Amino acid sequence: MPNCNTSTLPIVLFDMDGTLLDLSFDDFIWNQCLPERHAKVHQCSLQQSHETLSEFYQQHKHTLSWYSSDYWTAKVGVDVLKLQQEFQHKIQPRPGCFELLEQLQEQGYRCWLVTNADQPSLKLKLENVALRPYFEVIVSSQQLGFAKEDIGFWQALQQLHGFNPTQVILVDDTAQVLEGAKRFGIEQLITITQPSSLKPERDPSTLNYPAIANLIELLSFLAQFYVKDVDVKTA
Repeated sequence: MPNCNTSTLPIVLFDMDGTLLDLSFDDFIWNQCLPERHAKVHQCSLQQSHETLSEFYQQHKHTLSWYSSDYWTAKVGVDVLKLQQEFQHKIQPRPGCFELLEQLQEQGYRCWLVTNADQPSLKLKLENVALRPYFEVIVSSQQLGFAKEDIGFWQALQQLHGFNPTQVILVDDTAQVLEGAKRFGIEQLITITQPSSLKPERDPSTLNYPAIANLIELLSFLAQFYVKDVDVKTA
């Protein structure tokens, strides 16, 4: 990275689950543990539980309720936050997470954590993986009243923490979130090839955005952004 005034650097917005943290924890909780507990509580077969939960998931996917521990606790009769706490030792960073954040901090980048995790889940994950020191701003969609898939999230975020959409980069593993950000006006969008270590790596050619595997690869994208920004300012 060339020497530069940090005011010329873009703000880097990071998703948490599936971007900085391995989504395998959430896959394990929602696709294995919850169906098992749900089946036990409601005295039904595991298959019946999977079918019931799958129907619920499809009804609420990409909405604010989808990310709410309280909502799902009331909906399915299992304490979802307590379930996450029980298995919190499985919360892990993705490859290159801290190496990248340390380099960004050294180079003077402003980093914001923007997550759909509700506030109790966010608190639990920050207690297990020490992300907090690297971020100037940490925001849960629950605070803003909109899921990140909704353009309202980005409008509310801008009102709360002013930023120029053309001077930020968003890294997120979810296509619907990236599409919402794009509609809002964020142009620099990067996705993740393998959000969960429990699932195969996605083929970058099938994704609509530039994709990285190890997070440290982001540095090359940031270097390109800086060069382009300087070219525009000096043209």
